Amino acid sequence: METTNDQTKQFQVAEIQLSYKSTVKPSMRPKINRSKDAFDILRQSWDDSRLDLIEQFKVILTNRANKVLGIFEVSTGGIAGTVADPKLIFVAALKAGASGIILSHNHPSGNLNPSQADMDLTRKIKEGGKLLEISLLDHMQCFSFCTVHICKSIFF
Repeated sequence: METTNDQTKQFQVAEIQLSYKSTVKPSMRPKINRSKDAFDILRQSWDDSRLDLIEQFKVILTNRANKVLGIFEVSTGGIAGTVADPKLIFVAALKAGASGIILSHNHPSGNLNPSQADMDLTRKIKEGGKLLEISLLDHMQCFSFCTVHICKSIFF
């Protein structure tokens, strides 16, 4: 039987760092009590020139008191869609120590009806959140018609 001395082998691995940095004092964080509050916060983060052009997916992260920890832009796609990876959504939520999330995306087509993919993703995030104790508070579709902005909640 042959033996080798591999104790001197060095392995190179990536270092993983988890951090969340906020420049907003906890007392200054906006609180979400209803869908309109979430929409008002999202509207400030959305580029109006892109709302009717390309689909984007964003997530509001909240603490246990429904105060906003931050907004995470999950993806930017094309005219017909974008990909929202549940892993990235939960990575952001865990990194921020979020207790709740609000999903949001736009439909450049102006179609007010959620797609089957929208509903499937909502269910998937809700189920994954149960395991992690991160509540899915809402899933919103945001639109712009001329200068009028509306938000249609599609959550349950």
